[in-house]
Amino acid sequence: MRALVESGRSEHAAYTVAAVISDKPNAGGLEVAASLGIPTRAFPAAKGMERAAYDAALAHIIEEYSPSLIALAGFMRILSPEFVARFAGKILNIHPSLLPKYAGLHTHQRALDARESEHGVTVHFVSEQLDGGPRVLQSRVPVLPGVTEAALSERVLTQEHIVYPLAVNWFCQGRLRWADGKAWLDGNVLQQPLQLAELEREISE
Repeated sequence: MRALVESGRSEHAAYTVAAVISDKPNAGGLEVAASLGIPTRAFPAAKGMERAAYDAALAHIIEEYSPSLIALAGFMRILSPEFVARFAGKILNIHPSLLPKYAGLHTHQRALDARESEHGVTVHFVSEQLDGGPRVLQSRVPVLPGVTEAALSERVLTQEHIVYPLAVNWFCQGRLRWADGKAWLDGNVLQQPLQLAELEREISE
């Protein structure tokens, strides 16, 4: 979240962060956002509140800010189909694995347990399927011998801070969009997610 805010304040950014909303009143991100001058809202679910009812109320709060895009960052609630449909094509998420591998939780340990040679992060559009929406951008990191889960997590987090602002900027520039259940960039459907290393290689050439 901090990376998105700070990147949005750079000279060439196509977006600014309108608000930070959390379902956890004690979320550290709310304090960070407030310190950066970003409006914040905490909206915890009432005891026994059904998911659809919560999501409808959350959608109403979000619409008060008229955002072009919703960027999930550490938001761990599973969104209802109704919420996803209401903002179809306008929700991005970042997931700490090379999707479709390791959807869900504990991705770093699962990659280590599987003895993967590489791990990474994926930015994707949100669909009704958990971590299953069209993938936009990935960054890969090698899994070094003897690396701990914490160390691997930190390496992936560094890449998250690069790829997420980049994808958000593409969307707000009008370059990235969702159509026909697919991700499109510059008018071309993304059959596979773009790879950060390849983009950086093209720039250097």
